[in-house]
Amino acid sequence: MITQERHRLILSVLQEKQVATIQELVDATDSSESTIRRDLSQLQKEKKLKRVHGGASLLHQKGEELSVSEKALRHSEEKERIAKAAAAIVKNGDSIYIDAGTTTMQMIPYLKDKEITVVTNGVSHLEPLLEQGIPTFLTGGMVKPKTRALIGSEAQKGLSSYRFDKCFMGVNGIHPEAGFTTPDPEEAAMKRLAVSLSQEAYVLADESKFNEWSFAKIADLSEAVILTNELEEDAAYEYMEKTVIKVVAP
Repeated sequence: MITQERHRLILSVLQEKQVATIQELVDATDSSESTIRRDLSQLQKEKKLKRVHGGASLLHQKGEELSVSEKALRHSEEKERIAKAAAAIVKNGDSIYIDAGTTTMQMIPYLKDKEITVVTNGVSHLEPLLEQGIPTFLTGGMVKPKTRALIGSEAQKGLSSYRFDKCFMGVNGIHPEAGFTTPDPEEAAMKRLAVSLSQEAYVLADESKFNEWSFAKIADLSEAVILTNELEEDAAYEYMEKTVIKVVAP
């Protein structure tokens, strides 16, 4: 079977099932597993599907923006592991930026007793930071109701007053070509500015964020280290060619 016909069959199976295992695609195309893996890598590069653990799924742009409470319910155990690993990177004397978001928020309990200064645009972050006795600055700006993030020109102006040893960011999508993305251009602008003001930038993202993209670009993959709980082995090389990925052990 020629390559184009295999690709057509693979996409046809995904249109019908939404998600398919490698074995299902091997059976549908009467091809070897290694051939199917190569096909999936090629189709992912062409933005026609998303590699997932053990197979592939249809690729959809992530335009949906969830609320803080909705995000908190998703991948909670994975987020806590990632957040704990991120907090371990912070050293005494650091000045850091913690982006609004549920994974970054879970860093805060693990920052207890560290001699640091924090700047954040996360309204929800303020109370737990103060409970830990951490000197904290808010950026100012307009509060976005759904994500509790401070955004807009005043938020960017406030953020521009600082410089950071490290920043810790949340994203909605990580893609080899699209880079780091999020649905809202205003939030993307804040994240992009924070990266530019930091000596080291870290993106905290569970495995569901990989091979996805949203409307507004934040930065190229090369501009931040990724902390995650898992990465599909077959797709790892596409990312590791462009950035550093640290997989957090269970």
